[in-house]
Amino acid sequence: MKTPVSVLRLPRGPDPNSRGFDPSSPRFIALCPTSISACNEPGTDAGSLQTEQHARSMMRERFLRCLLSMANKQIQFDMYERVKVNATFGASDIDVLNFQVSDLQTPIGVQSEALIRCQDVISYSFDM
Repeated sequence: MKTPVSVLRLPRGPDPNSRGFDPSSPRFIALCPTSISACNEPGTDAGSLQTEQHARSMMRERFLRCLLSMANKQIQFDMYERVKVNATFGASDIDVLNFQVSDLQTPIGVQSEALIRCQDVISYSFDM
């Protein structure tokens, strides 16, 4: 029998609606860098910037297609400290900072619904 696990409630963010953190805060800047490395280097031509942007857009598209194919499938997440958890993938937030999963099977029990922080995930795998 699966053992239910209690939910840990995290503190609210600084804004009144608790929708996240201030974009100018050091935490947000550290977690969500927005600059492209090629545009910060002196003497960079427009061709290398365009090549880098194209490569990034291709990788982003592949990643989003991967997220689409994961929907409602059993996923194994490899996390830090050699922890492996299994869950049914539900969705990702728009910034891909969290994964929403169902039936999260952890070493200490099962949680029916959960959010997994993407920073804690080293890799994930699933059957096509």
